[in-house]
Amino acid sequence: MKTVKNKQLLVGADFAGFPLKEHVVAYLKNKGWEITDVGVRSLEDTDTDLMFHRVGLRVGSMITEKEFDRALIFCGTGMGIHIAASKCPGVHAGVVESVPAALRAITGNGVNVLAMGAFYVAPQMACDIADAYLNADLGTGYEWWYNFYEFHKLAIDELDAFNYEEYKANGFKVKHLGDYPLKLETKPEE
Repeated sequence: MKTVKNKQLLVGADFAGFPLKEHVVAYLKNKGWEITDVGVRSLEDTDTDLMFHRVGLRVGSMITEKEFDRALIFCGTGMGIHIAASKCPGVHAGVVESVPAALRAITGNGVNVLAMGAFYVAPQMACDIADAYLNADLGTGYEWWYNFYEFHKLAIDELDAFNYEEYKANGFKVKHLGDYPLKLETKPEE
């Protein structure tokens, strides 16, 4: 598997996300990242296989098949490509427009596919978002919150094990793989 730890990253964009993706890819390559791009590679590219949902499904499948551990994807809003990627098993995709959201997406929710919308995210912000996302892991933030990691890891495990037909047969109740109590807490003063 190609991993973030080894500075290997999967990216994909449709025509609307292409300019933002190009900016982020140039930035990451300058920092030594190896990039695999499975989306639009030029503004002249009119291949209909590169519509947002088709790129999202391609990226999602490569995460599902464990070819890569993480990906960055781009479209106009970030929403459509993220919805498509999310159709693939084991994909935990999120759309972000800020650095704090990117940090929370990875440290608290273990997002393995991060989407950005070129209509809403400025190029430098996209680079900052990429840095935040690529330099953190599940559990590397917010540890001061009691059981934070365990609570969120349990959620990821239950989502990975989720089967809609079993859920429906069980009266729309999630099969618990465990439980961790959690309550809103205030960050302690240092």
